[in-house]
Amino acid sequence: MSLTRAAHPHGPARRRFVVGLTAASTVAATVGIGTLAALPAHADTTPTTLTGIVLGVGADESQRILSWYSSADTAQEVQLAPTSSLTDGSFPADSAEFDATGTANIATSGGFNRHATVTGLTEDTTYSYRVGTAGSWSPTYSFKTHDFDGDFDFLFLGDPQIGSSGNTAKDQAGWQDTLDVATAANPDAELLVSGGDQVESANTESQWDAFLAPDELRQIPWAATIGNHDVGGKAYEQHFSTPNTDRSASYYANGSPTSNTSGGDYWYIYKDVLFIDLNSNSYATSQGGGGDDAHIQYVSDVIKQHGDEAKWKVLVYHHSVYSVADHAQDSDNIQRRKDLPATFSKLGVDLVLQGHDHSYARSYLINSNKKADADEQPGQADVFAGKGGVLYVTANSSSGSKYYDLTAPVPASASKPDNYADPLNPSNYWYASVANQEHVRSYVKVEVQAGKLTVSDVRSGTCAAPNAAVELGKVSWCTNTDEDQPVGSVVDKVTVHPYHGSGEDIQVDVPKTAPGEFGWTIDGYNGLVDLGTATDKGDHFEAAGEINPITVTDTRRSHAPWSISASVGDFTDGSKSFDGKYLGWTPKLVQSGAGAKAGAVVASGLGGGNGLASSRGLGSAAQGHDRGTAKLGADLDLQLPDSVDKGSYRATLTITALSS
Repeated sequence: MSLTRAAHPHGPARRRFVVGLTAASTVAATVGIGTLAALPAHADTTPTTLTGIVLGVGADESQRILSWYSSADTAQEVQLAPTSSLTDGSFPADSAEFDATGTANIATSGGFNRHATVTGLTEDTTYSYRVGTAGSWSPTYSFKTHDFDGDFDFLFLGDPQIGSSGNTAKDQAGWQDTLDVATAANPDAELLVSGGDQVESANTESQWDAFLAPDELRQIPWAATIGNHDVGGKAYEQHFSTPNTDRSASYYANGSPTSNTSGGDYWYIYKDVLFIDLNSNSYATSQGGGGDDAHIQYVSDVIKQHGDEAKWKVLVYHHSVYSVADHAQDSDNIQRRKDLPATFSKLGVDLVLQGHDHSYARSYLINSNKKADADEQPGQADVFAGKGGVLYVTANSSSGSKYYDLTAPVPASASKPDNYADPLNPSNYWYASVANQEHVRSYVKVEVQAGKLTVSDVRSGTCAAPNAAVELGKVSWCTNTDEDQPVGSVVDKVTVHPYHGSGEDIQVDVPKTAPGEFGWTIDGYNGLVDLGTATDKGDHFEAAGEINPITVTDTRRSHAPWSISASVGDFTDGSKSFDGKYLGWTPKLVQSGAGAKAGAVVASGLGGGNGLASSRGLGSAAQGHDRGTAKLGADLDLQLPDSVDKGSYRATLTITALSS
């Protein structure tokens, strides 16, 4: 019989790049020109007031979306240039220009909104930009792009909800301080991801002004999320333009995109992560929209169409499915908990980021609304996803405007079927690995790496000001001081090791042409075989590593022969690829037993031959071999032609066991 194990559960991972590898390639020094139609200009010569400028995330790492308010209905644009090309702050004549679109704001907002998509950005470049038009430019701001490949960090920020304490200025002070603290501690963080509820009152522009006051929102892309306090008006849509957004009726709570509400679902890819952002205000069809069923279909469609373009899948929405405070037992929360998790597990989602509950919570790994691993312990620092395991994280307040205290589990009942206690920690709900409320501001840091995600909840304040809810007596206690839990200390930290199937994933990073560079990191943990960064040998690239050992146990009385073989498909990165034949190996016995003998050496096909593109023997045992256990390994030899483009390539090693 034969047993085949396919190694990659998510399909071949794919990436996007704009820079070639060969010596003849040239890195573009300018960006493309926008193609959106300009709005008609008016003759009014009154200077235009430009406010609320926010740098938004784009469809991928080479894009950004700028949004702002204007006092005049005039044709406007974004002017952009590498900062190095500015002279005494003046933009060069050949600066890129991206035309803006927009409409009149609702009456309570006043003025007009403008949005422009900046495209064609190049990696590792600092850009300067301004918005408006000649004679009425905004101040100049800057942002930096990073390498479009590899590891990166992003920050997740829960519920600023400016105005909810009753004192907008104090809420703004806490929000500003969290962004200052978080970006100072993480200067290379590449995204700011919203948990929703930017403001308390959806159409109160003074609260939006306070929320948008920090300059960090003009320097680091903000990935907006709509909360229940944002949904009741058009200001959210006026202030934010998001990429790949579907504003169909199904994704509005009331089913009416033209009403005085905001809504829509959207997605984008940043490096190795597919982000999907949902309007969780729409959860029941009785409201008028498509509810959870529409979101399930949306997530399924996006992952089906784009899941292979990234290595990780992260969902973001406002209402915490696995909350631990005031909203844990809400009927709408129970409904979402019933509707959503099974699909997320089925689709291979890795991480779900949520807000709404104004407390911190980290779930156990959840598979279809059940604990994925019965042996996972409360607060476990390393968790192993297994097939269908999903981590759910709820962020506490990032501004200090409002906190909710933790609530106690209740026995299962018809109305509250899954709010019962955790047998391992009866004070927590069954799904909560960690629950924390100190009445202290915090943010969540997510580190995206080749073979793992690390999620940390970090204190951005103490009981001292700025901490509006504490200052104003909205909460009666606070359990944090500078001495015992200072700013920057970690509330909770967990590393998620994802599921890689029953085979092995192999990854290699091919660098830009740079003679003499050589760097290897081999991470075979939990299935991923990371070959690191290839070294340039002048006329070809080389890489060497080893597969994760394969354990073979044979205790049959028949002493029948067996063999283990494997083959590798093409290495792919988006539309780029190279043939698996370039991978060769030298099999070896890591542990003797079961009569095992190592297979023959297979050379890389660079000089001819088919390498591991054809099935090759890793090890075998003859008829009559001893019973026992063996471990088979292999040293990998990857030799690539120098024509291979820069990228982060992956392939699937398919392992086949044969025996009589």
